Formats: sequence, structure tokens, C-alpha cells
Amino acid sequence: MTDSPVALITGGGSGIGAAVARRLLDSGHRVTVTGRGEERLRGFAEELGRPEGLLTITGNAAEYDHVSAAVEATLKEFGRLDTVIANAGFATHDTVAEGDPAGWPEMVLTNVLGPALLIRASIDALKETRGRIVLIGSVAGHIHGPGNIYGATKWAVTGLAENTRRQVTEFGVGVTLISPGRVETPFWDSYGSLPPGLLLTSDQLAESVVWAIGQPAGVDVNTVVVRPVGQPV
Repeated sequence: MTDSPVALITGGGSGIGAAVARRLLDSGHRVTVTGRGEERLRGFAEELGRPEGLLTITGNAAEYDHVSAAVEATLKEFGRLDTVIANAGFATHDTVAEGDPAGWPEMVLTNVLGPALLIRASIDALKETRGRIVLIGSVAGHIHGPGNIYGATKWAVTGLAENTRRQVTEFGVGVTLISPGRVETPFWDSYGSLPPGLLLTSDQLAESVVWAIGQPAGVDVNTVVVRPVGQPV
């Protein structure tokens, strides 16, 4: 168990992050999951039977002290760190011309600053294991949507992934951007309903994340776009 790989997932108490955590635990990883909701994290751990290889930490992905503390706690608990997954994020589901700016700062900080903070906090540990950084982006970070502020944050994540890769590849660290289309997750709760058409499940998307993490040593898969069949854009 002490030699098994270790992953840290931000925003991992539900949705995509929780699905990835389950699959990694099933495959023998040890996993740290962070999130702002202590009750949600507790429920997630209890749902899984509080496995020995799971560490849950309450914290804000957009606060460096919280992120660095999660990395330190992971290293203390498990002794290594092989993969970080920047999954925490949300959308205000409004537009630049008609939306409410009150919600934008938190969204920008979580979606854009959060992944950068995770990279900064974890890079020294990842150099030691020649590990991998996984950023959860979005199709909205590749295709423009009218007035889409959330999409603009994911365009930033798309750029961050390649900018990071160009620096950390010399350290032996891989970088993968996973850009999902529509996924059936709590992401849509603030929207009021699920979007029309077919949606991916969190488990289906988790398959792609785990596949990227499981690439052979020396292989760096950089951008993976995953849509449900039937989503035209």
C-alpha cells in the first residue's frame, strides 16, 4: 500500500471529482479529496465505507493556504503525490451583457486561480514522482458561446494547461487537459434544470480521466475532448 500511487482531487465530494476518486480507489490508488462542504465530504467517505486509502480535507480551492495545506497533509498521510486533478469549478450560468457581476469574482477565482494554485503547491512533489497534472476544462474552453463568462474561464484553463506543460515537461511531469461536453452533475443545479439532449455521466467522464492518468511512463497525453454522442458543438 505504501508504494501505491497517490492522487489529490479538488472539488471531489460529488460529480466528476467523486466519480474519479471512486475509480482511482478501485484501481489501487490512495486518494485525497478536497471540497468546501464538510458535510458533503463526510457523506462521500461514509458512502464508500471510509476506506483506508481515502483522505478528505475541507478547504477552498481558490485559497493558496488551503491548497498547500492539502498537499502537505497528503504527503504526510501517504508519503508521496503522483497526480493532482484540478476539478473544482462552477458556473454562474449568465452572460457578460445581461448577467449579475456579483457572482463572477468567485467563479473566476475558483475556475482559473484554483488550478494555478494547485500546480504551484504540488509541483515539487510531482517532480519527485515524475507525476501528472490533470486540469478539468470544458468544451466551452474551445468553442465560443455568446457572452459566456464561464466559457472565458475555461479558455483560461485551456491556455494554462499548455503554458504549464511547456514549463514542467522538462521536470518529467505530464499535463493533461480534459475538456468535457455536457455532463449530468450538480454543475447544473444553479441553472435550474439539465440541458436538453444526451449527457455524459460522471462515471463515463471519469473513464477518460483515469485513462489519461494510466498512460505509460514517458507518455504525455495533452488534450482530451469528450462529448456525448449527439452534442453538435
